[in-house]
Amino acid sequence: MTQLTALVTGSSRGIGAAIRTALAARGIKVIGHATKAIDAETIGADLTDPTAAARIWETALDRGNGRIDLLINNAGQFQANPIGLSDIEWLDNWEDALRINLTAAAELSRFAVRHWLEGERTGRIVHVASRAAYRGDSPDHWHYAAAKAGMIGLHKTIARQYAAKGIMSYAICPGFTDTAMAGDYLASRGGPGLLADIPLGRVATPAEIATMAVFCALDAPESMTGAVLDANGASYVR
Repeated sequence: MTQLTALVTGSSRGIGAAIRTALAARGIKVIGHATKAIDAETIGADLTDPTAAARIWETALDRGNGRIDLLINNAGQFQANPIGLSDIEWLDNWEDALRINLTAAAELSRFAVRHWLEGERTGRIVHVASRAAYRGDSPDHWHYAAAKAGMIGLHKTIARQYAAKGIMSYAICPGFTDTAMAGDYLASRGGPGLLADIPLGRVATPAEIATMAVFCALDAPESMTGAVLDANGASYVR
């Protein structure tokens, strides 16, 4: 049986690192990505660069001997963008956030879908979105919520249009997760006090999100394509 190859963006820490480890434990060849390469197995590319997604894809294809079977769109940025900033600063932050959180994922998804269609092969995409796609976020994070909502729209469109071709798309919407990215936000919003909004009484762990991502990538039935899986401790139930 041919070994499957996965491209995981944002794989150097947090959820991405947990996904990378979990996939490797299942025998998957994992090609990682980070803003800066941390090892020989990681592609370094800053997603604010409009040419980054294409370079990531081409490098991953080369390392995968011309074949990528799984794409995990995990890379993300979560930085405050208060409405009181200057117009240009607010807009620059908005555009950077959408390029990192949405546009790069769309570009990589496009490359992946074309790769699978042209090769007449199947493939799967897993999008790590956010609870914010449905619930919204803080006054300083319009851009993050908008980008993640866009990712869900992207995911559903891919699922509906390419299922008959054997291309499956799944999405995960974590709430707060115990990562460095969420840590600053938790602190800024009152730290432990924020947990009062989570019936489970704690935030998710990267390993929990990785378990869901690996299930979607490898084990989920094809009939689940288009599904959005929540992981927010019942802080947002739809």
